[in-house]
Amino acid sequence: MAFTLYSLLQAALLCVNAIAVLHEERFLKNIGWGTDQGIGGFGEEPGIKSQLMNLVRSVRTVMRAPLIIVNSVAIVLLLLFG
Repeated sequence: MAFTLYSLLQAALLCVNAIAVLHEERFLKNIGWGTDQGIGGFGEEPGIKSQLMNLVRSVRTVMRAPLIIVNSVAIVLLLLFG
């Protein structure tokens, strides 16, 4: 298997899919990354953990419909071109 731009894009798509399927109550709460983690006081910078949780939440909410479309296109391309 050759390392092509398509395989790189497919790997990125798989990583975004992995982020999108993380469920807070099932998976993330077991490692202490649930929704009850506070950001901090006023004027304080949010930590890495809260920034990653915001990234996971935003990927789940914003990328839901585009991921369905991009996954469908990727499946059709794989079926057509192998």
